[in-house]
Amino acid sequence: MPAEVKKEIQLEIAHVLFIDVVGYSKLSINDQHAAVDELNQFVRASEQFQGSEGANRLFKIPTGDGMALVFYTSPESPAQCAIEISRALKEHPRIQLRMCVHSGPVSGVTDVNQRANVAGT
Repeated sequence: MPAEVKKEIQLEIAHVLFIDVVGYSKLSINDQHAAVDELNQFVRASEQFQGSEGANRLFKIPTGDGMALVFYTSPESPAQCAIEISRALKEHPRIQLRMCVHSGPVSGVTDVNQRANVAGT
């Protein structure tokens, strides 16, 4: 790798909460939109989401049937966010989620749409 490229890569430890709607592709288009809209509302209502976003320590990546929330705080942040979302969704059992947390080094990249994104292990 050329030296000038190595200088541009800035790694930072991030803690990522991956969320997707179970059975999304089996839903009608209207139900897909409704599920993602409802998921977005529950996620945005999470205290952990709001606190990290307010501190500018959260990067949000939509994935179509869910999202990746990249927390630049502690490993507990995405886990706590997942717990808060799970508790809120207990009253809405029609939406089932798959969630997982991963921590590791990431670096900022620009995607094909010229939008900020992250890449890492």
